[in-house]
Amino acid sequence: MRTERISGDGPAERRDVKVVVGAAIVADGRVLACARSAPPEVAGRWEFPGGKVEPGESETAALVRECAEELAVRVEVGDRVGRDVRMAHGRSVLKVYAARLVGGDQPRALEHAEMRWLSADELDTVDWLPADVPIVAALRPLLARL
Repeated sequence: MRTERISGDGPAERRDVKVVVGAAIVADGRVLACARSAPPEVAGRWEFPGGKVEPGESETAALVRECAEELAVRVEVGDRVGRDVRMAHGRSVLKVYAARLVGGDQPRALEHAEMRWLSADELDTVDWLPADVPIVAALRPLLARL
């Protein structure tokens, strides 16, 4: 994704916006939330698992890779959840997709301090990272229907 920024009276400056993908892994009417272990300024805050899309990688391929690396699970990626969320002073955008576990895999906290399965009524029981808050709002009605 590319954006243009106009600075003063000069020409437009082009810069790449990094795409970060997250997985709203849903099972039995609950979504998986993960507590960050690092860096210190966000440790203990909650997010959807995922990470950066590498050059030449599709968003869904990145999400499958990230879930394998972070949780040791295989996932099937579904539809988008919520809107694009700008992060890091506009240098990154978060895109979250619904996902489901496949092959009987069970997540393990390989890179997170803690994991919890949350129902729609429990979504507010954890301290979400700011970028994930709009996704939580979009996810609530989806979980309530399950």
